[in-house]
Parts: sequence; C-alpha cells; structure tokens
Amino acid sequence: MSDQEWLAQRFEEHRARLNALAHRILGSRAEAEETVQDAWIRLSRSDADQVENLGRWLTTVVSRQCLNVLQSRRTRSEEPLDLGAMEPLPNRDVHADPEQEALLADSIGLALLVVLDQLTPSERVAFVLHDMFDVPFEEIAPILGKSASAARQLASRARRRVRQADAPSHRDELRHRRLVSAFLSASRNRDFEALLRYLDPSVVMRIDKTALELGAVEIHGSQDVARAFVGRLGGAQPALVNGVMGAVWAPGGKPKVVFAFRVVGDKIGEVDLIGDPERIRTFTLDLDAVKHSG
Repeated sequence: MSDQEWLAQRFEEHRARLNALAHRILGSRAEAEETVQDAWIRLSRSDADQVENLGRWLTTVVSRQCLNVLQSRRTRSEEPLDLGAMEPLPNRDVHADPEQEALLADSIGLALLVVLDQLTPSERVAFVLHDMFDVPFEEIAPILGKSASAARQLASRARRRVRQADAPSHRDELRHRRLVSAFLSASRNRDFEALLRYLDPSVVMRIDKTALELGAVEIHGSQDVARAFVGRLGGAQPALVNGVMGAVWAPGGKPKVVFAFRVVGDKIGEVDLIGDPERIRTFTLDLDAVKHSG
C-alpha cells in the first residue's frame, strides 16, 4: 500500500463524521460533501506525518471551511420570492425523494433548520460543534478566532434560540394544525380580515429564494404579511413537514417551496418560505397524512 493509499484509508475512517458535521453546520448535502472533499484535497497535499491528531485536524479544517461558506452567504444578495407565481394547481401527492435520507442517523427537524439559519455564522458553528459533536470550547475557540469564553457565550446564545424552536407538543399539535389549515384557507379565499385574526401582530415572514438561504428577506407585522398571502397560496397544499403541519407548493408534483409555521399561543408568529432544493430534499413531506386526518 502506497503512502497516498494509506492516507486515503485513514481519511475514509473520518468521512462519515465529517459529512455529518458539515451537513449540520451548512444544512446542505451538496455543500457538505464538497467541503469534506476539499478537506481531503488539503490533507493529501499536506505533510500528514506532522499531524498528531488527524480527527481533530480534519474537524478544524472542515469547520473553518463551513464558517467561510456561512460568512460568504451573508455577502450575497437575495432575490425575493414571487408569491404571485404560485397559481392554483390540482392536488398532487408529494412524496419525499428516496435520496432525501439525511447524512445523520437522526433527522434534522424543520424547526431546527429554520432557527439555525437565523444564527450568526459563529453562533451556528459553536453550537453545532459543542452541543452536537461534543467538541470542547478550547478547540472551538481557534476555529472561530475567539477565546474559549467567547465561544462558550456564542454557543449559549444559540442554544437559547434553538430551545425556542421545538416542534409543538402533542397537546398543541391539533391547535397548530387547525390554525395553519385555517390560515391557508383564508389565503385561498382572499379573506384579509381572517388572515389578520390568525397572525400575531408582530409576525415575521422570511423568504428564501436563492440556492441557499442567504440572510432571508423579511416582512414584519400582521398587516404586511396578510397582504403578502391574500389570494396567493392557491397552489400551496397542506402537508406535514417533518411531522409538523405546514404547506408545500409543488408545480408538476415537484416540491418547489416549503412553508413552515411557528405558532405562538393561538396565533402564527413566524412563517418561513424555504425554496432551497437541497434543503427541501432533506424534508419528509406527507400530504396523505393531512388528507386522511380530515
């Protein structure tokens, strides 16, 4: 076995974990795989004999690359999503692509994906590394270019945001489902006053239109959000999105936009429109469950 083959074999021992790490940080299967492959190229061109702990070295390289990707997303512009293009369509079943299986053994919940996209790049990296992969803050600090104390604070802020993004409890599921269903119906019926009743006055709607969510366009307040939805969701079909009531726009049977709703009390407090194809492929979309439930 040549030295390069031996190095490749050692790298493969870490690939699955690196893919999982990058996927959690970036939320994109394609970018995660590309980032890990870049790490292999860098390793193959380095003096591997000088690397004392290969796993730690690779984690650092991949995490830094992911941080760069997250930071670059924030510098790009984003085109607002044209809700008017969502014309009414015949009902179609939307089945998850067989390849939508996540890189991780446990699925990434929709609410978690949404809230992770709202974190700063440093918060997201710190949270994923520490809370999901048990990387000590002393090792996270140099990745972020900060002190261990600062890295700890970043992860703590992120943790508080994530805790607020839990899926509805069983006792709240029915209320969540009824509220979202009523909201979609009011949109199709162009009932502006009903939309206002279902929306929290401080509701926020975030719209993702580019290949990845790059600092989503936001609409604030029930009046403006209601105007955005009046008569413009005829083609959005109610669906369970990762087990939570939401909606899907699927022209030609292919999911194009996923609608995620966060209910606060008895009002809708947040609406996220997710159009990233890579992100959508990681979702479990189930229209049948909604139809059969009535």
